[in-house]
Amino acid sequence: MQHFASDNYAGICPEALAALIEANNSGHEPAYGDDSWTQGVCDRIRDLFQTDCEVFFVFNGTAANSLALASLCQSYHSVICHELAHIETDECGGPEFFSGGSKLLTAPGIDGKLTPDAIEAIVTRRADIHYPKPKVVTLTQSTEVGTVYSVEEIRAIAAIAKRRHLKVHMDGARFANAVASLNVHPSEITWRAGVDVLCFGGTKNGLPVGEAVIFFDKALAVDFAYRLKQAGQLASKMRFISAPWLGLLNNDVWLRNARHANAMAQLMAERLEGIDGVKVMFRPQGNAVFAELPPAVAQALRNKGWKFYQFIGSGGCRLMCAWDTLPETVEQFAAEIRALCAA
Repeated sequence: MQHFASDNYAGICPEALAALIEANNSGHEPAYGDDSWTQGVCDRIRDLFQTDCEVFFVFNGTAANSLALASLCQSYHSVICHELAHIETDECGGPEFFSGGSKLLTAPGIDGKLTPDAIEAIVTRRADIHYPKPKVVTLTQSTEVGTVYSVEEIRAIAAIAKRRHLKVHMDGARFANAVASLNVHPSEITWRAGVDVLCFGGTKNGLPVGEAVIFFDKALAVDFAYRLKQAGQLASKMRFISAPWLGLLNNDVWLRNARHANAMAQLMAERLEGIDGVKVMFRPQGNAVFAELPPAVAQALRNKGWKFYQFIGSGGCRLMCAWDTLPETVEQFAAEIRALCAA
Protein backbone atom coordinates (compact mmCIF):
# COMPACT_ATOMS: atom_id res chain seq x y z
CA MET A 1 0.00 0.00 0.00
CA GLN A 2 1.24 3.47 -0.86
CA HIS A 3 0.89 6.40 1.53
CA PHE A 4 0.97 10.19 1.53
CA ALA A 5 2.79 10.87 4.80
CA SER A 6 6.19 11.49 3.20
CA ASP A 7 8.13 11.08 -0.02
CA ASN A 8 10.67 9.35 2.23
CA TYR A 9 8.30 6.38 2.31
CA ALA A 10 9.09 5.52 -1.32
CA GLY A 11 11.75 2.99 -2.20
CA ILE A 12 14.81 3.31 -4.43
CA CYS A 13 14.08 4.13 -8.05
CA PRO A 14 15.30 1.41 -10.47
CA GLU A 15 18.04 3.51 -12.06
CA ALA A 16 19.56 4.46 -8.71
CA LEU A 17 19.41 0.84 -7.54
CA ALA A 18 21.08 -0.34 -10.74
CA ALA A 19 23.92 2.15 -10.23
CA LEU A 20 24.32 1.01 -6.63
CA ILE A 21 24.53 -2.63 -7.69
CA GLU A 22 27.01 -1.76 -10.45
CA ALA A 23 29.21 0.04 -7.92
CA ASN A 24 29.03 -2.96 -5.62
CA ASN A 25 30.09 -5.28 -8.43
CA SER A 26 32.99 -3.09 -9.54
CA GLY A 27 35.52 -4.52 -7.11
CA HIS A 28 37.66 -2.70 -4.58
CA GLU A 29 37.70 1.09 -4.60
CA PRO A 30 39.56 3.65 -2.46
CA ALA A 31 37.68 4.82 0.63
CA TYR A 32 36.47 8.17 1.98
CA GLY A 33 35.49 9.64 -1.36
CA ASP A 34 38.65 8.96 -3.33
CA ASP A 35 36.85 6.37 -5.46
CA SER A 36 36.08 6.74 -9.15
CA TRP A 37 32.32 6.75 -8.58
CA THR A 38 32.37 9.75 -6.27
CA GLN A 39 34.70 11.67 -8.53
CA GLY A 40 32.50 10.90 -11.51
CA VAL A 41 29.34 12.08 -9.77
CA CYS A 42 31.01 15.31 -8.64
CA ASP A 43 32.00 16.02 -12.23
CA ARG A 44 28.48 15.16 -13.38
CA ILE A 45 27.01 17.65 -10.90
CA ARG A 46 29.42 20.34 -12.11
CA ASP A 47 28.25 19.66 -15.66
CA LEU A 48 24.62 19.80 -14.55
CA PHE A 49 25.01 23.23 -12.95
CA GLN A 50 27.41 24.47 -15.65
CA THR A 51 29.95 25.74 -13.15
CA ASP A 52 32.98 24.68 -11.18
CA CYS A 53 31.76 23.95 -7.65
CA GLU A 54 32.75 21.93 -4.61
CA VAL A 55 30.55 18.90 -3.95
CA PHE A 56 30.26 16.86 -0.76
CA PHE A 57 27.97 13.98 0.20
CA VAL A 58 26.29 13.43 3.56
CA PHE A 59 23.85 10.86 4.86
CA ASN A 60 20.80 13.06 5.38
CA GLY A 61 19.23 16.49 5.05
CA THR A 62 19.69 17.46 8.68
CA ALA A 63 23.44 17.08 8.36
CA ALA A 64 23.47 18.81 4.97
CA ASN A 65 21.67 21.92 6.21
CA SER A 66 23.26 22.06 9.64
CA LEU A 67 26.84 21.64 8.45
CA ALA A 68 26.40 23.94 5.46
CA LEU A 69 25.02 26.70 7.67
CA ALA A 70 27.75 26.11 10.25
CA SER A 71 30.34 26.67 7.53
CA LEU A 72 28.80 30.10 6.85
CA CYS A 73 28.45 31.26 10.46
CA GLN A 74 30.34 31.93 13.61
CA SER A 75 28.62 31.19 16.92
CA TYR A 76 27.69 34.86 17.38
CA HIS A 77 25.97 35.10 13.99
CA SER A 78 22.33 34.52 13.07
CA VAL A 79 20.50 32.84 10.20
CA ILE A 80 17.35 34.38 8.71
CA CYS A 81 14.70 31.84 7.75
CA HIS A 82 10.96 31.55 7.27
CA GLU A 83 9.01 30.67 10.39
CA LEU A 84 7.94 27.37 8.79
CA ALA A 85 11.41 26.47 7.50
CA HIS A 86 12.51 22.91 8.14
CA ILE A 87 15.65 24.08 9.95
CA GLU A 88 13.40 25.91 12.41
CA THR A 89 10.67 23.34 12.93
CA ASP A 90 12.21 19.91 12.31
CA GLU A 91 15.98 19.80 12.77
CA CYS A 92 16.08 19.32 16.56
CA GLY A 93 18.40 22.30 16.95
CA GLY A 94 20.93 20.86 14.50
CA PRO A 95 21.95 24.17 12.89
CA GLU A 96 22.44 25.78 16.29
CA PHE A 97 24.37 22.80 17.60
CA PHE A 98 26.80 22.44 14.69
CA SER A 99 27.38 26.20 14.43
CA GLY A 100 28.15 26.44 18.12
CA GLY A 101 25.15 28.62 18.85
CA SER A 102 24.16 30.66 15.78
CA LYS A 103 20.61 31.84 16.34
CA LEU A 104 17.77 31.32 13.88
CA LEU A 105 15.80 34.53 13.29
CA THR A 106 12.40 33.72 11.79
CA ALA A 107 10.10 35.81 9.63
CA PRO A 108 6.53 35.27 8.45
CA GLY A 109 5.59 35.24 4.80
CA ILE A 110 2.66 34.11 2.70
CA ASP A 111 2.90 30.75 0.93
CA GLY A 112 5.84 29.76 3.13
CA LYS A 113 8.19 32.23 1.44
CA LEU A 114 10.63 34.83 2.70
CA THR A 115 10.50 38.27 1.10
CA PRO A 116 13.16 40.95 0.66
CA ASP A 117 11.16 43.25 2.95
CA ALA A 118 11.04 40.62 5.71
CA ILE A 119 14.80 40.10 5.45
CA GLU A 120 15.45 43.83 5.51
CA ALA A 121 13.25 44.22 8.61
CA ILE A 122 15.24 41.59 10.50
CA VAL A 123 18.63 42.91 9.42
CA THR A 124 17.79 46.48 10.42
CA ARG A 125 15.94 45.61 13.63
CA ARG A 126 19.08 46.09 15.69
CA ALA A 127 22.78 46.66 15.08
CA ASP A 128 24.20 46.63 18.59
CA ILE A 129 26.68 44.13 19.93
CA HIS A 130 24.03 42.49 22.14
CA TYR A 131 22.17 41.14 19.09
CA PRO A 132 23.32 38.12 17.05
CA LYS A 133 24.71 39.53 13.83
CA PRO A 134 22.76 38.39 10.73
CA LYS A 135 25.03 36.43 8.43
CA VAL A 136 22.97 34.07 6.27
CA VAL A 137 19.61 33.94 4.52
CA THR A 138 18.29 30.43 3.95
CA LEU A 139 15.52 29.53 1.50
CA THR A 140 13.60 26.27 1.37
CA GLN A 141 13.02 25.25 -2.27
CA SER A 142 10.40 23.94 -2.68
CA THR A 143 8.91 25.37 0.51
CA GLU A 144 7.48 23.56 3.49
CA VAL A 145 3.96 24.24 2.20
CA GLY A 146 4.57 22.95 -1.31
CA THR A 147 5.08 26.29 -3.06
CA VAL A 148 8.09 27.30 -5.16
CA TYR A 149 10.26 30.42 -5.26
CA SER A 150 10.40 31.84 -8.79
CA VAL A 151 13.66 32.89 -10.43
CA GLU A 152 12.73 36.52 -9.87
CA GLU A 153 11.95 35.96 -6.19
CA ILE A 154 15.30 34.29 -5.58
CA ARG A 155 17.16 37.02 -7.41
CA ALA A 156 15.40 39.69 -5.36
CA ILE A 157 16.23 37.93 -2.09
CA ALA A 158 19.83 37.39 -3.14
CA ALA A 159 20.11 41.06 -4.08
CA ILE A 160 19.07 42.27 -0.62
CA ALA A 161 21.30 39.59 0.93
CA LYS A 162 24.35 40.77 -0.98
CA ARG A 163 23.56 44.39 -0.16
CA ARG A 164 23.49 43.47 3.50
CA HIS A 165 26.60 41.25 3.26
CA LEU A 166 24.67 38.04 3.88
CA LYS A 167 25.36 34.63 2.34
CA VAL A 168 22.52 32.74 0.67
CA HIS A 169 21.89 29.09 1.49
CA MET A 170 19.23 26.94 -0.14
CA ASP A 171 17.63 23.95 1.56
CA GLY A 172 16.89 21.90 -1.54
CA ALA A 173 15.50 18.72 -0.02
CA ARG A 174 12.92 18.95 -2.83
CA PHE A 175 15.03 21.01 -5.21
CA ALA A 176 14.25 18.62 -8.06
CA ASN A 177 10.53 19.28 -7.64
CA ALA A 178 11.15 23.02 -7.82
CA VAL A 179 13.20 22.73 -11.01
CA ALA A 180 10.53 20.53 -12.56
CA SER A 181 7.79 22.97 -11.54
CA LEU A 182 9.56 26.05 -12.88
CA ASN A 183 10.91 24.27 -15.98
CA VAL A 184 14.18 26.18 -15.78
CA HIS A 185 17.83 25.19 -15.84
CA PRO A 186 18.99 24.34 -12.29
CA SER A 187 21.66 27.03 -12.51
CA GLU A 188 18.98 29.70 -12.98
CA ILE A 189 17.60 29.26 -9.47
CA THR A 190 20.95 28.70 -7.80
CA TRP A 191 24.30 30.33 -8.52
CA ARG A 192 23.12 32.47 -11.42
CA ALA A 193 20.46 33.91 -9.10
CA GLY A 194 22.92 34.52 -6.24
CA VAL A 195 22.78 31.31 -4.18
CA ASP A 196 26.11 30.49 -2.51
CA VAL A 197 25.40 26.98 -1.17
CA LEU A 198 22.79 24.41 -2.15
CA CYS A 199 21.81 21.28 -0.25
CA PHE A 200 20.59 19.14 -3.16
CA GLY A 201 18.20 16.46 -1.94
CA GLY A 202 18.36 12.99 -3.40
CA THR A 203 16.62 10.82 -0.81
CA LYS A 204 13.15 12.20 -1.55
CA ASN A 205 13.76 11.84 -5.29
CA GLY A 206 14.54 8.12 -5.42
CA LEU A 207 17.89 7.57 -3.71
CA PRO A 208 18.36 5.10 -0.88
CA VAL A 209 20.27 7.65 1.21
CA GLY A 210 22.39 10.74 0.72
CA GLU A 211 22.27 14.45 -0.03
CA ALA A 212 24.77 16.60 -1.91
CA VAL A 213 26.13 19.82 -0.42
CA ILE A 214 27.20 22.06 -3.29
CA PHE A 215 29.31 25.16 -2.73
CA PHE A 216 29.06 27.49 -5.70
CA ASP A 217 31.32 29.88 -3.82
CA LYS A 218 34.25 27.51 -3.44
CA ALA A 219 35.97 29.72 -0.86
CA LEU A 220 33.19 28.82 1.58
CA ALA A 221 34.09 25.13 1.33
CA VAL A 222 37.50 25.51 2.94
CA ASP A 223 37.76 22.96 5.76
CA PHE A 224 34.22 21.65 5.09
CA ALA A 225 35.62 18.13 4.78
CA TYR A 226 36.82 18.40 8.37
CA ARG A 227 33.29 19.33 9.46
CA LEU A 228 31.96 16.21 7.77
CA LYS A 229 34.50 14.01 9.48
CA GLN A 230 33.92 15.52 12.92
CA ALA A 231 30.14 15.20 12.54
CA GLY A 232 30.32 11.52 11.59
CA GLN A 233 29.18 12.28 8.03
CA LEU A 234 32.29 11.15 6.15
CA ALA A 235 31.29 7.77 4.73
CA SER A 236 34.16 5.30 4.45
CA LYS A 237 32.46 3.47 1.55
CA MET A 238 31.47 6.75 -0.07
CA ARG A 239 30.73 5.13 -3.43
CA PHE A 240 27.56 3.61 -2.05
CA ILE A 241 26.21 7.11 -1.33
CA SER A 242 27.50 8.73 -4.51
CA ALA A 243 27.00 6.01 -7.13
CA PRO A 244 23.16 6.03 -6.99
CA TRP A 245 23.31 9.71 -7.95
CA LEU A 246 24.50 8.61 -11.39
CA GLY A 247 21.26 6.69 -11.77
CA LEU A 248 19.35 9.91 -11.07
CA LEU A 249 21.50 12.30 -13.07
CA ASN A 250 21.98 10.24 -16.23
CA ASN A 251 19.18 10.77 -18.74
CA ASP A 252 17.60 13.32 -16.36
CA VAL A 253 15.89 10.64 -14.29
CA TRP A 254 15.89 13.11 -11.38
CA LEU A 255 13.68 15.46 -13.39
CA ARG A 256 11.42 12.67 -14.59
CA ASN A 257 10.91 11.51 -11.02
CA ALA A 258 10.18 15.04 -9.84
CA ARG A 259 7.78 15.77 -12.68
CA HIS A 260 5.84 12.63 -11.90
CA ALA A 261 5.60 13.44 -8.19
CA ASN A 262 4.47 16.97 -9.03
CA ALA A 263 1.87 15.66 -11.46
CA MET A 264 0.47 13.35 -8.80
CA ALA A 265 0.15 16.32 -6.40
CA GLN A 266 -1.69 18.27 -9.09
CA LEU A 267 -4.00 15.32 -9.63
CA MET A 268 -4.65 15.11 -5.89
CA ALA A 269 -5.49 18.81 -5.69
CA GLU A 270 -7.84 18.54 -8.67
CA ARG A 271 -9.67 15.60 -7.15
CA LEU A 272 -10.06 17.32 -3.77
CA GLU A 273 -11.44 20.53 -5.25
CA GLY A 274 -15.19 20.73 -4.94
CA ILE A 275 -15.54 18.19 -2.13
CA ASP A 276 -17.77 19.66 0.56
CA GLY A 277 -15.83 20.28 3.77
CA VAL A 278 -12.40 20.06 2.10
CA LYS A 279 -10.19 23.05 1.35
CA VAL A 280 -6.85 23.01 -0.46
CA MET A 281 -4.80 25.47 1.59
CA PHE A 282 -2.00 26.38 -0.85
CA ARG A 283 -1.70 26.21 -4.61
CA PRO A 284 0.46 23.10 -5.09
CA GLN A 285 3.55 23.74 -7.17
CA GLY A 286 5.76 20.88 -6.01
CA ASN A 287 4.84 17.41 -4.81
CA ALA A 288 2.84 18.40 -1.71
CA VAL A 289 -0.83 19.14 -1.18
CA PHE A 290 -2.02 20.76 2.03
CA ALA A 291 -5.70 20.29 2.66
CA GLU A 292 -8.10 21.02 5.47
CA LEU A 293 -10.12 17.87 6.12
CA PRO A 294 -12.90 17.51 8.67
CA PRO A 295 -11.30 15.90 11.75
CA ALA A 296 -13.70 12.98 11.64
CA VAL A 297 -12.82 12.33 8.00
CA ALA A 298 -9.09 12.46 8.71
CA GLN A 299 -9.50 9.98 11.53
CA ALA A 300 -11.65 7.69 9.42
CA LEU A 301 -8.95 7.66 6.73
CA ARG A 302 -6.35 6.70 9.31
CA ASN A 303 -8.63 3.97 10.59
CA LYS A 304 -8.69 2.61 7.06
CA GLY A 305 -4.88 2.41 7.11
CA TRP A 306 -3.91 5.61 5.27
CA LYS A 307 -0.88 7.44 6.65
CA PHE A 308 -0.41 11.22 6.39
CA TYR A 309 0.71 14.04 8.65
CA GLN A 310 -1.36 16.84 10.12
CA PHE A 311 0.77 19.98 10.10
CA ILE A 312 -0.87 23.37 10.03
CA GLY A 313 -3.71 24.14 12.41
CA SER A 314 -6.68 21.95 13.10
CA GLY A 315 -7.50 19.86 10.05
CA GLY A 316 -4.48 20.89 7.97
CA CYS A 317 -3.16 17.67 6.42
CA ARG A 318 0.01 17.32 4.36
CA LEU A 319 -0.30 14.89 1.46
CA MET A 320 3.09 14.11 -0.12
CA CYS A 321 3.49 12.44 -3.48
CA ALA A 322 6.62 10.57 -4.51
CA TRP A 323 8.43 9.45 -7.65
CA ASP A 324 6.48 6.18 -7.59
CA THR A 325 3.01 7.39 -6.51
CA LEU A 326 0.43 5.73 -8.72
CA PRO A 327 -2.49 7.69 -10.20
CA GLU A 328 -4.85 4.97 -9.02
CA THR A 329 -3.61 5.47 -5.43
CA VAL A 330 -4.47 9.17 -5.66
CA GLU A 331 -7.85 8.37 -7.18
CA GLN A 332 -8.66 5.85 -4.47
CA PHE A 333 -7.63 8.20 -1.65
CA ALA A 334 -9.62 11.12 -3.07
CA ALA A 335 -12.64 8.91 -3.69
CA GLU A 336 -12.62 7.75 -0.07
CA ILE A 337 -12.46 11.36 1.12
CA ARG A 338 -15.39 12.25 -1.14
CA ALA A 339 -17.43 9.31 0.16
CA LEU A 340 -16.65 10.10 3.80
CA CYS A 341 -17.55 13.78 3.36
CA ALA A 342 -20.83 12.84 1.71
CA ALA A 343 -21.81 10.34 4.41
